[in-house]
Amino acid sequence: MEKTLTVVQTLPALHSGGVERGTLEIARALVAAGHRSIVISSGGRLVDQLVREGSEHITLPVHRKSLFSLLQVRPFRRLLEDIRPDIVHARSRIPAWIAWLALRGMNPATRPHFVTTVHGLYSVSPYSAIMARGERVIAVSETVRQYILQHYHACQPDSIRLIYRGVDPSEFPYGYQPTAEWRQQWQARFPQLTNKKVLTLPGRITRLKGHEAFISLIGQLKAEGLAVHGVIVGGAEEKKQDYLAELHQLVARHNLADDITFTGLRNDIRDIFAVSDLVFSLSSKPESFGRTVLEALRLGRPVIAWDKGGAGEILARLWPEGLIPDQDTDRLGSQARQLLLGTRQVPESNSFLLETMCRETLAVYEDLASHPGKSS
Repeated sequence: MEKTLTVVQTLPALHSGGVERGTLEIARALVAAGHRSIVISSGGRLVDQLVREGSEHITLPVHRKSLFSLLQVRPFRRLLEDIRPDIVHARSRIPAWIAWLALRGMNPATRPHFVTTVHGLYSVSPYSAIMARGERVIAVSETVRQYILQHYHACQPDSIRLIYRGVDPSEFPYGYQPTAEWRQQWQARFPQLTNKKVLTLPGRITRLKGHEAFISLIGQLKAEGLAVHGVIVGGAEEKKQDYLAELHQLVARHNLADDITFTGLRNDIRDIFAVSDLVFSLSSKPESFGRTVLEALRLGRPVIAWDKGGAGEILARLWPEGLIPDQDTDRLGSQARQLLLGTRQVPESNSFLLETMCRETLAVYEDLASHPGKSS
């Protein structure tokens, strides 16, 4: 019988987002495999779900980007001495520093193994370098792996494990269609989309997500006589309200107020993708993975994205027709037009599965735990 592991994952909080979702997914997989799963964070709305699914949660203020966070090193170390985990898995920079410093004060022969996941293309700095200090460093895409190798030479290449994020096909089933009730509510809320080709840009309202390029594309396609409507799905934090106002002004300046809808934050992205004719990923900077790209493709919806970063990796494998040279707006327009007027179908695929992500991550834990002597 394989050894039962105790694994501590740590991240700033459990509110929402890709890092948080990945933490819950691995916690669920640990419990299913009979291991003990513990998460240390400052708390959040997802704690209840985490506990319901069989994990434990310990609240500690490991979220503040401040030197005062170093005051949490000793409490964190005391927790580790009490829990005696096999693995400490850090998923963000401040918790990683706290965990690493806590481990440094423990007996090297008995302290837990230290694992990190590089979820993003962080600014290159000594502060970010902690994410490359794990005994095993999980990269969520080849883009991230190359970023680590290029910028953090102290990280040994053989310590990096490329483990793509994954989607559960039961959550995003191929060919999924929304219920009649949802469609009625959607049409009542957004009647301007009726009899239009729906083009969707998901993502929070921020200057990096390519909203200007998307607005320009809608104007271009409309000028060519195509009956299209742009849907921008995502919320704007308080500090992004000025940028949201800029986008509304840009829409008005191009006389597109009747052709572009801002939905705000929605929790029904699967249904929105399912009724979209095209989904876009137009971030101005490379993204570490591109989960929305994968989710839409999983449903069988065509996606168009700049050929860079994690989104480019996903499309290259699942839907190369959607790849556009970075910032080539002419090609963006012509490919969107071709896909809208054509009949090409996105094929079903077994790549980028949640099950694979979980299995490969647990294999990292099990491999480390099988080695005598522990270090950080």
